[in-house]
Amino acid sequence: MLEGWLEYHRGTLAMKCEGLDDARLRTASAPPSDLSLLGLVRHMAEVERGWFRRTLAGEETTRIYSTKEDPDGDIHVTEADTWQEAHTTWREEIERARAIAAAHGLDDLSARKSRGGERFNLRWIYTHMIEEYARHNGHADLLRERIDGATGD
Repeated sequence: MLEGWLEYHRGTLAMKCEGLDDARLRTASAPPSDLSLLGLVRHMAEVERGWFRRTLAGEETTRIYSTKEDPDGDIHVTEADTWQEAHTTWREEIERARAIAAAHGLDDLSARKSRGGERFNLRWIYTHMIEEYARHNGHADLLRERIDGATGD
């Protein structure tokens, strides 16, 4: 059930981006926020990497888009940022997350501890990821409706 809801929300974000060109995907349609659909996809690639690769599996990975100088670099898109790159990166992180999760039971604890010193089991990570996607899919609903009026899921 947890995997199913996570897949549903991953698919919903992809659906919110369908049929739009790069310029529209980069559109920050609720000023003063610079949040865009492309930024959300890049953000979720970072989130997938962070929870599954770094936290659960303990991999030593770098951030994809964010830096010390720009901790919100995933959200801050430029004219040079494309759907093809962001979508490919996001899909690769999802595939890696699926493989890592498949190797763990729901009660298995993460390899890496939080800053507060706690470990998270896979059940908690799935629940958090569902919440993260659900929240951002709400943002995606508003962004997409503002861009071209499309609504649904």
